[in-house]
This record gives sequence, structure tokens and C-alpha cells, in this order.
Amino acid sequence: MGKEKKLPIGIEDFEEIRTEDFYYVDKTDLITELLDNWSKVNLFTRPRRFGKSLNMSMLKAFFGYGYDSRLFDGTKVAKETELCERYMGQFPVISITLKDVEARDYEGARAMLCAVIGNEALRFTFLSDSDALSEEEKERYRHLIRVGESGTSGEIMSDEMLKSSLFMLSRLLRKHYGKKVILLIDEYDVPLDKAQHFGYHDEMIGLIRSLLSQALKSNDNMYFAVLTGCLRIAKESIFTGLNNLNVFSITNVRYKEHFGFLDEEVREMLAYYGLEDRYGQMKEWYDGYRFGDADIYCPWDVINHIALVRSEPYAPPRAFWANTSGNEIIRTFIGMADQRTRREIERLVEGESVVKKIDQELTYKDLYDSIDNLWSVLFTTGYLTQRGREGEDTYRLAIPDLAIRQIFVDQILKWSQAEARKDTPRLDAFCEAFVQGDAKTIERQFSNYLQRTISIRDTSVRKEKKENFYHGILLGLLSHREDWDIRSNAESGDGFSDILIEIEEERIGIVIEVKYPDDQDLEAGCKKALDQIEKVGYQTRLCQDGMETVYKYGIACWKKRCMVRLGESQNVLWSDQS
Repeated sequence: MGKEKKLPIGIEDFEEIRTEDFYYVDKTDLITELLDNWSKVNLFTRPRRFGKSLNMSMLKAFFGYGYDSRLFDGTKVAKETELCERYMGQFPVISITLKDVEARDYEGARAMLCAVIGNEALRFTFLSDSDALSEEEKERYRHLIRVGESGTSGEIMSDEMLKSSLFMLSRLLRKHYGKKVILLIDEYDVPLDKAQHFGYHDEMIGLIRSLLSQALKSNDNMYFAVLTGCLRIAKESIFTGLNNLNVFSITNVRYKEHFGFLDEEVREMLAYYGLEDRYGQMKEWYDGYRFGDADIYCPWDVINHIALVRSEPYAPPRAFWANTSGNEIIRTFIGMADQRTRREIERLVEGESVVKKIDQELTYKDLYDSIDNLWSVLFTTGYLTQRGREGEDTYRLAIPDLAIRQIFVDQILKWSQAEARKDTPRLDAFCEAFVQGDAKTIERQFSNYLQRTISIRDTSVRKEKKENFYHGILLGLLSHREDWDIRSNAESGDGFSDILIEIEEERIGIVIEVKYPDDQDLEAGCKKALDQIEKVGYQTRLCQDGMETVYKYGIACWKKRCMVRLGESQNVLWSDQS
């Protein structure tokens, strides 16, 4: 084999992937299916990082005038000879993405939208001299490109022109070419997401509604249109009167395999890079989404994991997809959860499923109105997936894979720690009990705390991972004491984490070892923890640092129960020879 192809991390341009020797997972049969199952306006909703933008770039390169047909050599669609002869390179294509239309106020976002459309109009400068257009039409076009040239800080379109801009550009292109236009709008809902976040939702939805209505409804200049987004926005709020819209969401069987990677595609990719032995790890961490009736891997995770293990063969898997976002939706969801919902979250993290009615036609304004809406948002944005349909719009939901599960665990930890810090007197008493050697108080308060929080007890997770969860909670609580020097030993191989504390003014050291006994024998778990402290000799380090009194705590946790035992060597004054 010659030089291996590059991995397309973050590459969303089809032409660049095909000409610059990047690895490409062939999704060109989307073109065939799109033409065989004709819809005037097609909306695909998928989570982020599942290949929406790359597929839109592929459609542009296939249908658009001026692209090199060799881009599709060897692809699935190239085998469809008659289809290629009829459609390849035969259309004017308007292609815009709204993913960067975000600002803190409406005027800023509106200016960005003007620039996006103006810059797309700049691709067709020949229209300013077209014999097929009237002088008035040429002037309207020149105004569009002046906006594109000036960007967001220069000339801005009037409301009337902005709302009609896509319709007008399609009309001018049809008159010039004598052929209807294909319209591609990527990430159509991003401006609405940002508008809701910054408080100008109503203004932005009015603008987007008018823009899309004129471009998509009764537009005789349009051959067909494709839109992508994360959410299917309620039709009455944005697609009013648009009767030619076909929506293909993550619950639809049609087009199920065109966004994300299938199992055989992942196997082929691993084999190409000589990483067949990583298949089990890849499947465990990144396979778990279900679109329609197909099992799907997250492509962003797959590509990034392959890149990681090629450079660092022993690197553990990471939650690449989730780390591309702040995961605010998870924090909001956990914060809004009542007691019943928290128990449902526990079941999800355990690897179980919950049955929920899903509304796929929300508005961004309604997303956070209720916990029921948040279930729908978690599903449509990829934090949950379906494991079967239970009724009309009712699905059995589950966390897709270990990567997403890790995000839930991390956010639960952060929420738990934030909740605990709200009760400062209780937290002060909890920390003080460690200094006093008061194991009973520690046990009582930690047990009460575990009853109020969301526990993590997935039977598929290794024991040390479970211990790390309780270790993380404990560490967060103890970190309340900013005057303490707290050290946490991270997991090393199959070893177990521990916590070492030095209170310099009082010359007190504290050693804590956490265990998770699968047999629920908390007493034995505490003994094992204390034995490990003695065997490893954690106290030696504290003594060398000048701590004169060392408390040793063995803590065993199982679900929402815990036991705390104090080692026999409490309150021991160590000599310099120790």
C-alpha cells in the first residue's frame, strides 16, 4: 500500500476531500435516493457532526455548473450512468450555510445573514452583465453583491430585499440559464437557536419565516431544495403554508444510512489504517445511534479516535463529539429534573431505557418550558437515541454509547457538587468531621447526600470507574475547604484512586480510599480500603511533609449506601524517623 489517505477531521468541503487525498466514506447514493424519491423541499434533521454539511457540499458539486465530474470517479453514484448524464453539472445551485449567523443582538445577526446571502451572490458576477436580465434586475443583483463585498460592517439590505433575496437570486439565475435552480440551505435553524439564547427570538423567527417562505413556497424558479438542521422547527412557526415540505428526521427509515457511518463502513476504515484490532473498542464507545432502523456510528468520534490511536496507540477513547459543545442542554436538563426524572436519569446511565413521548416540532422558544420538552431536545440533538417505538410519537430512549454516557456522568458530578455547595453550614460540618476523626458523622452526612443526588451504578462499567464516581463526589465536597491542600491520584492502569489532604497549620494529614464492593458488603469494602492504605503506605508521604497526626478513612459505597471506617492508627504522632 502506498501513502495512506489523510483523515478528514473538520473537512466539510466535498471537492477538497476528493482532490486533496482525504479518506472519504462514500455517501453519494444519497443523490440517487433523493432523485428517485422526489420531494420539492427536503429537510434533513440530524445531530451535529453527522455529516450534514459535507453531504450538502456533495450535492452542490454534483448538480452545480462548473464542477469537475471526476470528483465522483469511483463513487456509487457514478455507476448510475443515465442519472449522471441527466443531472450531473446541469443546474445553477444556490448554496448557503447559516451556521455562523449568530450574534448577541438582532441587528448583528441580521447583518451576518445579509453577508451570507451577499457572498453567495458574488459567485454569480456574470449576472451584472447578463443579456437575459433587465437593467432593473441587474441593479438589484449589484446591490446584493455590494452587501457581500462590504460584509457585516458595511451596506445592509432593506428588510424587503433581504426577505426576497433568495427568491430574487433564483429568479435571476433561471432567467440567465433558462433552467430552474437547486437551493441548498445548511444549518437553517442555527440563527433561531442563537436568537433564543440572546433574547431576540421573535424578531429572528419572523425574518427566517419570510425568507424561507418566499424562497420555497410557490417559487417557480426552483427545481428542488434541500435543508438541514438539528431540530425540526414547528411548521406553524416557520414553514407556514409550505405544503411541499418533506421532513426526514432521525426516526425515518428513508435516508437512514446517509448521515453517520454504518458498521461495515467503520470496519473498512479501520482495516484501511491497519486498526482492525480496535473494532471492539470503537463499537463499545461510538456505536449506538439508531436512525430509522439502522445502527449508526458518530462519524466525528470515529475519525478522531482513529487519528488519536494512530499517533498514540495506547490512548484511551474520548468523548470527541460531546467535547465540541458546552453541553449546556445536559446541565439544564439535570437542573430542571424532579425526583422522578433523576431516577430516570439513573436508569439511563445504568444502560437501561425509558419510554417517552417525543415532540419533533418544537420551537426554540419552547425548548426549556418543561422537562418533557427537554426529553425531546436530548433525543433530536443526539444525547439520547431510540431503542424502539412504543406508540404514536412514543419511543424507548437510551444513552447511545459510552462517549455520551461519560458526558452525563461529568455533568451529574458538576451538578452534584454545585448543589452541595448551596448548604455551606452542612458542608462545613462534613469537612470538620474528617479533622475530628468522626467516621459516624461522615457516614451519616455522606449517606444523606447520596440519597439526594443522582447515583451512577452501570453494571457494564469497570469497578474502578464506579469508584471514581464516588471519589469525584467526595473530592468536590472536600474542595469546599480552600485552605486545605487536597491531592487526588488519578486512575492508573487497574489501580484505584485515593485522596490525600494536608492541613498545614494543624499539621493534620488525611488519607481516604474509596471502594465499590460489587457484593454489597460495605464492611468488607472498608476493610479492603484500609488494608490498601497500609499496604501502599499513603501515610508515609504525609509524614514526610511534616504532618504529625494522620487519619485514615476507608469508605465503601454501593448505589446510595455508604459506610465509613476510621483506621486503627488515628491521632498518631509520628517521629522524625517514621
